[in-house]
Amino acid sequence: MRLAHDELDALHLCDGQGKTQEEAGECMGISRGTVQRLLASARAKVAEALVHQKALAIAGAPAELAPLPCGDLS
Repeated sequence: MRLAHDELDALHLCDGQGKTQEEAGECMGISRGTVQRLLASARAKVAEALVHQKALAIAGAPAELAPLPCGDLS
């Protein structure tokens, strides 16, 4: 199961850092509606991976991945 990097960004900002979808959209330079779509997709993929014990991979090679917007993983 592959999680796109923008899905990871949205998930991290909203669920990891507690930002609103609007704040996450500002950080990512996208609309709140797009953040909502990315979150729904990411949450569904993570839930499926957990329930069905599937591997979850972040799409893109490490060199292609940009730093997370508006903060780091801490």
